[in-house]
Amino acid sequence: MSGANSWLQRQRKADLVELAEQSGLTNFESFKKVELELALDEYLAENSTQFMADPKFAPYFSSRNRAAMSPLKRDLDEKTPRVSKRRMTKALEERPTLEPEPTQATESSEEEPMSTAISTAVAHTPARALTLASRIPLPATPADVADVVDRSTIAVRNRVSSIYKESGVTEATNATREYLSSVNAVLALVSIFELYFLRHEVLPDRYAFTIPAVQLIGTKDYPVMVPDLFLLFTESFWSPAFLWACTSAILPTLFGYFFNLSVAHQTGRRTSRQANTSPDYNVDPMTFSIVKALLSFVVYGQNVTFGGWFNQESIARVNGAVYGGWKGVLVGTAVTGLFSVYDAVLKK
Repeated sequence: MSGANSWLQRQRKADLVELAEQSGLTNFESFKKVELELALDEYLAENSTQFMADPKFAPYFSSRNRAAMSPLKRDLDEKTPRVSKRRMTKALEERPTLEPEPTQATESSEEEPMSTAISTAVAHTPARALTLASRIPLPATPADVADVVDRSTIAVRNRVSSIYKESGVTEATNATREYLSSVNAVLALVSIFELYFLRHEVLPDRYAFTIPAVQLIGTKDYPVMVPDLFLLFTESFWSPAFLWACTSAILPTLFGYFFNLSVAHQTGRRTSRQANTSPDYNVDPMTFSIVKALLSFVVYGQNVTFGGWFNQESIARVNGAVYGGWKGVLVGTAVTGLFSVYDAVLKK
């Protein structure tokens, strides 16, 4: 196909119709895009002297000149007779099959121009062949596949992001982080850690029932154990529970409330505008940690009963139940005390 035809093929049909109207081509309304390309190519080539100076057709003649300068094109033009493209298309439509080659030399010489014309027409891809080729679906190129994958990935990512935002996970995560980022949260976690091990001592588990095996999913019989809540009505629960509450919660809280150094420091530097503002901590975490460490060492480490307020059996049970004994409690108070100092430094 010539360079001019290549330029025309790159144009939209609306642009080709506009060129046909500007050039004066008639009877092209029923033409398809490929037929309109061939008709325009032939018409402009035959009237080149008229349209060559027109700027609207400058790209066409520029492309045609580049194609004419090609060595392959010049060689084909020298060997191929000038045959109208419309005649070649018509000849192909009227003669769908080629006749067998004649045996005599005279017949070969007579049919040679027509064979050459048909070969040239086939080389230039007639309108029927181009129309048929345009209807054949071509496989997707790697670039098309990559574009589809990129669009699908972006759609999935946007959908997952919208679902994540609508689920409220971000708000719940931020609220949890804000709550845990405090000294009070660290104190509560240390106490919960101690209670987890103490519960097995004061409320041991008892057998309740068995979940039968399910052969379909391959599970076995599972015995369910629950805390023995009847012990809540006995001294076996209340004696060690009261001991731990006094040494790890009640007495440290009282001392931390009345010996609150953070409140005294804020009162000394508070202005008239800040007179009604509440202190950072109602219970001083450092005082709480120090008192808890002292009580744990004296009671669990030295077996001091404070005049019979605590019995030796309860002290031994709590000391044996808490992870690491009284030394483990001291480690917990060191952690909470360090957090309280770090929080005070950050607030400075």
